[in-house]
Amino acid sequence: MVKPERAYFGEKDFQQIAVIWEMTRQLELPVEIMACPILREPDGLAMSSRNVRLTGEQRQKAPLIARILKESTTFVPGKSVQEVKEYVIRTINQDPVMRVEYYEIVDGKTLESIREWSDTTEPVGCLTIFCGKVRLIDNIKYGLHSI
Repeated sequence: MVKPERAYFGEKDFQQIAVIWEMTRQLELPVEIMACPILREPDGLAMSSRNVRLTGEQRQKAPLIARILKESTTFVPGKSVQEVKEYVIRTINQDPVMRVEYYEIVDGKTLESIREWSDTTEPVGCLTIFCGKVRLIDNIKYGLHSI
């Protein structure tokens, strides 16, 4: 009814954007999907309405998520996809307040898991963790400049 030319989505929920891109392609919808960069707090934590549910201690520790994801980009291409995944999961899980639900490095267009960096030109690491009882998501692009 409205027929917008563009729709804007935040990259924090990267998997949702990838599904919407594919859906608009398959359905041949005449709308351009615009991905907006993740907004972060000054300490690096991805902005989310869920952040207010974190206790003081959890909020203090939560920026570890972004730090570890960013650090993991420095391992590419020297370490394998599996080594990078293991590093992210192990390092975050070392903090007793946090528990990784999943961390997967995927093709940024298909969301299929990759085994080798050469499997895609757009690798994206998608992460979900529990910080206490609060479920947080974040992601990182392992861009061509890294590979």
